[in-house]
Amino acid sequence: MRKVGYSTGALAEGDFRRALGMLQQAGVALIELSALRQNELQPLAEALPDLDLSSFSYVSVHAPSSIEDGTEKDVLAFLNTFAKCELPIIIHPDAIRDFSGWRNFGSLLLVENMDVRKRIGRTAVELSEIFLKLPEAALCLDLGHARQVDSTMSEAALILSRFGDRLKQLHVSEVNTLSHHESLSLSAIRAFNKIARLIPEDCPLILETPVGPEDILKEVDLALDALSPQMIQSQPE
Repeated sequence: MRKVGYSTGALAEGDFRRALGMLQQAGVALIELSALRQNELQPLAEALPDLDLSSFSYVSVHAPSSIEDGTEKDVLAFLNTFAKCELPIIIHPDAIRDFSGWRNFGSLLLVENMDVRKRIGRTAVELSEIFLKLPEAALCLDLGHARQVDSTMSEAALILSRFGDRLKQLHVSEVNTLSHHESLSLSAIRAFNKIARLIPEDCPLILETPVGPEDILKEVDLALDALSPQMIQSQPE
C-alpha cells in the first residue's frame, strides 16, 4: 500500500511545530518540513536537532521557492543542516542562481517540476536542461503542477518515462488557475489515475492540500484513490 504524508506548510503556514502536532495526532507517518518562504528556513534549521521526528518514517524539507539576491550561500548553509541528516531537499529550479553550490547535495537534492507561471522546469525537455546542470539530482514530481501544464497528463507520463529513475517523492494536490493548492477534486483524482501505474508503490506521497486537522485523513484517502492503479469510475463531480 502506498504511504501518504503531508507538507507542514499546507497545514499551518509558517508554524511547523503546530503542523507536526497535527500530523502526530492523526498518525500520519510521512512529513515534508516546509521552508517555502525564505524567512522560515533559519528557524526550521535551528530547531531541527530538538524536533521529535521519531514517529515519521520519511522526512524531507522544502527549500525556499525564491531566494533574495546575495543570500544563496546562506540558504545553502542552512540547508546543509538537513543534508547532514540525509534528509531529501526539494528545490524549485527557478530559485537557483549558481548551480555549483547545489550540486554538493548530490542525490539528496530533488528538483520539482514547475507550474505554468514559471519559465523553466515545466516539461521533460525543460527538466532535462536542469539535470544537465545537476547530474546527480533526483526528481520530486508535482502532479498538480503537471496537470496544470497539461491536463491530459501526457507530459507527466513523458517526465516519468525520461526521469522515472530519478523519482524520489511526489507532491499531490489540486492546483487551480491561480497556481494555488486546493483539496483534491474528483477530476484531479481521475487525471492522476492515468499515470498511477508508472509510479513505484514505495514512492512517498506528500500532500500540499490546505485542510484543517479534522480532514487530514480524509485527504490522505483521496490521495490513495488518486494513485490507485484502478481507474475511478465515472460519476458526477
